[in-house]
Amino acid sequence: MAKIGGVSGSDVQGAVRLVRDAAVGLTDLIEHTHGSILKTPGLGLVAPRVTGGVTRFVYRSVRGVMHLVGHGLDLALGEIAGRQLEKATTLEREAALAALNGVLGDHLADTANPLALKMQFRRNESGPKPGGRIVVLIHGLCMSDLQWTRSDHDHGAALARDFGFTPVYLSYNSGLHISTNGRALAESLEALITEWSAPIEDLVIIGHSMGGLVARSACHYGEEADHLWRRKLSKLVFLGTPHHGAPLERIGDWVEGVVVKIPYASGIARLAKIRSAGVTDLRYGALLDEDWSAGDAVRPRIVALPQGVCCYAIAASLAAGNAGLKGRLIGDGLVTVASAMGDHRDPARDLRIPADRRWVGAEMGHFDLLSRPEIYEQIARWFAER
Repeated sequence: MAKIGGVSGSDVQGAVRLVRDAAVGLTDLIEHTHGSILKTPGLGLVAPRVTGGVTRFVYRSVRGVMHLVGHGLDLALGEIAGRQLEKATTLEREAALAALNGVLGDHLADTANPLALKMQFRRNESGPKPGGRIVVLIHGLCMSDLQWTRSDHDHGAALARDFGFTPVYLSYNSGLHISTNGRALAESLEALITEWSAPIEDLVIIGHSMGGLVARSACHYGEEADHLWRRKLSKLVFLGTPHHGAPLERIGDWVEGVVVKIPYASGIARLAKIRSAGVTDLRYGALLDEDWSAGDAVRPRIVALPQGVCCYAIAASLAAGNAGLKGRLIGDGLVTVASAMGDHRDPARDLRIPADRRWVGAEMGHFDLLSRPEIYEQIARWFAER
């Protein structure tokens, strides 16, 4: 791809589309708030005259200009981006794109924005020749596959060194529905297994945060399709995975419901809706298409852990121990310990992960699960088991 000031043409093109969409959305927001104010008792009689005619025409004109300017720039930048020059990959760019996709990824995909990430596997091509033991690492919301390296540690590289696994890292648009990514991952794993250059002896998956939910969804759809990779899967390790949802998303949903009832703030409440499909799926840990295709489900369908697979769960707690209120409610800052362990008051939803396949790290945050030595030591102990 061509570069403009060190940034690829497709990046700039995507940014222009996003800014255009944001401007149009802001215009909608202002018009809605304008209308809400004019619905105040006492102004109801004059509101139709004020908001009709000229005012409505102005709002339509602003939208039209935004679309026209954006479309012109889009065409010009599209020609530049279309030259197909090689695009540089940097950690900073990948991290920014991953975060953007986590928040707005469904919108980027729906509008064919060049900034929308496509699912792909990445592997260190300069490393050892691929072997028969594969570990697939799946990142979480708003993260990149390059961010598995943290504080000079990478679980995949460590497993390659200590156990001879070939690490393969998944990159995906975490703003899409978890089930959408789950279906795509199931198909991608089947292609990976089929095209692998060595006979597959073992396949294991490590999922951090949302990555664990995507893995569970992929297992479900892989079983439905009778995929070969599903029969090769032996271990599934969850690192801070919100099996029963993340409280921050539920708080965001509650705030949205409260704000929308305030007359003058009802327009502003639209800002609270700027949460991708992937984020809203985290409210209760939705894994299937049915959880969202018929509307906003209160509780997702029950999906058991995959049969014949050893499942392990690691959680972190900011508290010194899990017994106190802080340990129970705050967990690692994003995911509670109970959710990460798969525990639920409803026996039908409890994942029943055995005690010897669970581990909680004290005084750790959500992202410490990627780098703390104690975390890898526990993973290594489980991988050493036969």
